[in-house]
Parts: sequence; structure tokens; C-alpha cells
Amino acid sequence: MSTAFIALLLVAGLYVGWNIGANDAGNCVGTAVGSGLISFRRAVLLIAVFAVAGAVLQGEHVMKTIGTGIVAQTLPAEATLIILLCSGLCVTLATFYRVPVSTSQAIVGGVAGVGYAAGAEVNTGKMLTILECWVLCPVLSMVLSFGMYWLLLAYLRRTRRAALVMRVLGALVVLSACYVAYSLGANNVGSAIGPIANQDVLDVSLLVVLGGVALAIGAITFGKRVTETVGRNITPLDLPGALSAQVAAAFGIHLFSIFGIPVSTSQAIVGGVLGVGLVRGMRAVSKKKLGVIAAGWVLTPTLTGVVAFLTYALARRALGL
Repeated sequence: MSTAFIALLLVAGLYVGWNIGANDAGNCVGTAVGSGLISFRRAVLLIAVFAVAGAVLQGEHVMKTIGTGIVAQTLPAEATLIILLCSGLCVTLATFYRVPVSTSQAIVGGVAGVGYAAGAEVNTGKMLTILECWVLCPVLSMVLSFGMYWLLLAYLRRTRRAALVMRVLGALVVLSACYVAYSLGANNVGSAIGPIANQDVLDVSLLVVLGGVALAIGAITFGKRVTETVGRNITPLDLPGALSAQVAAAFGIHLFSIFGIPVSTSQAIVGGVLGVGLVRGMRAVSKKKLGVIAAGWVLTPTLTGVVAFLTYALARRALGL
């Protein structure tokens, strides 16, 4: 493999990492920013620090699943490049239209699509497990958020120290945003570098760090668009609501990261926000915005898989790969 192609492969991986930060920044801090607790500029600095920490400390679990769990054999370097570019472009498009989608889903769809196009053995059992977790993760976040928010509201109605409690909740919202950012790094950085890891172009530890840094840059440079969707456009959030949504989402993402399952940070946090909205009643939830987001969740892996399949099939025929 030439040096130029290795550089191109790394740039494509960093591009996917940038996309994760650009689209998923809102998942980390959208609730905190939407509740008016912290400015986006300050919040995004927290993302940068804790996302890199999550990537370095626990990013290898999901990386292994993306790298070898879906397609058993090592794909050609050209196939890896196509996976990364197709996935990155789909997420960039969604970010431009302010739709929180899953980079993990895009990568999984791209890996499966190229795997089928290459005639490789795709692990259907692992794919089914991932699909089941994609459904379970937002439901788990919604249930946890609903219960936590209901309990917090019940406590606030009874306490005589509401002002003090709200100050404590404000600090906890910021801490929970850091936890979401950590979980994002632990789960999603593997999506960016997993396809590259098998190519042995760089030490895996260095790849993890580079992926985390690219994620942080994406959040800083282009993360504000999706942040507004998550923080304000689904349902209005107060401090107890922001805390409930973030803690529930972070717990779900972290749990699946430990088991090496690439899940959607977007789905987790939207599930958490929806749980808060359900406590207030369905009228508090923007059904139109949820419909757009749900459509993006379905289309992201499907479209990426189809585009990656067709692109690699055409490349094999044209270039004799």
C-alpha cells in the first residue's frame, strides 16, 4: 500500500470522526444548551475533553466489532476507503439539514454493503444483535428518563429548598453532559477507526487518539446545528428534564459500549428527551420533528449500505479489485 493511499485512508477516517462530532455534539450538550444552563461554546469544550477520554479508555470494544465482527475477513484497503467516504457523506448531509442521525448506523450499513459487494461472509447473527440493540437503546433511555424525571418533579413539589436543589441540578446537568461525551467517545470512535484498524497502517492506540481528536474538532466546528434540534425542537427542557435525558442516554450508550455494540447516540438522547416529554403529555412533544428524526434513523444505514454496495461493485468492475 502506497504512502499516498495510507494518507488518503487516514483522512477518510478522520472525516468520519469529524462527522461524529458535528452530528453528535447535540446529543452530548443539546439538552444542557437547550435548557439555557451553559453556552454552546463552553459546552463543546467539555465534549472535546471527555470524548477523547472515552475514546482512549474504552473505544477499543466497539472498534473490534466494526473491524472484524460484521465481516469476518479483512476487506481490501479500497473497500475500507469506500466504507468511510460513503458513511461520512451521508452523515454530513444529515448534519446540514439539522437531523440527528447515527454515524454508527452509517458505518455498519457501509461495512455490510461493501461486504456483500465483495462476496465476503457477513455475520448475520451479529447484524441481528446490533439491530436489536438499535431498537432497545432508545427504548431503554426513554423508560429511564421518564422514571427519573417523574421522581425529580415529585421531589421538587415537596421540597422546601427548591432553589438549592435547582442549583445542584444545574451542576449535575453539566456533569451528565460530560458523561454523555465520554460515552460518545467510547462507542462512536470505534466506528470511525474500526474499518482502518485491520489495515495495519498505524498503531491502534494512535488511531483511537486521532479519532477522538477528529470527533472533538467536528463538535467545535459544525456541531451547533444538530444541538438546536435536540435541545429545543423536540420538547422544551428544564433542568430536571435535561438531567434525566442525559443520564438515561449516557447510561444506555455506556452499557452497550462495554459489550462492544455500536449504538446510536442520537437515538439514545432522543429517547431520553422523549421520555421527559411523555411525563408532560404527548402535546409537549413535536411529533413532526420526531417523524423526521425517525425517518433519518431508518434511511441512514439503508442508504449508506446501498450506496456503498453499488460504489464498491462498480469499482471492482472498473478497476479489477
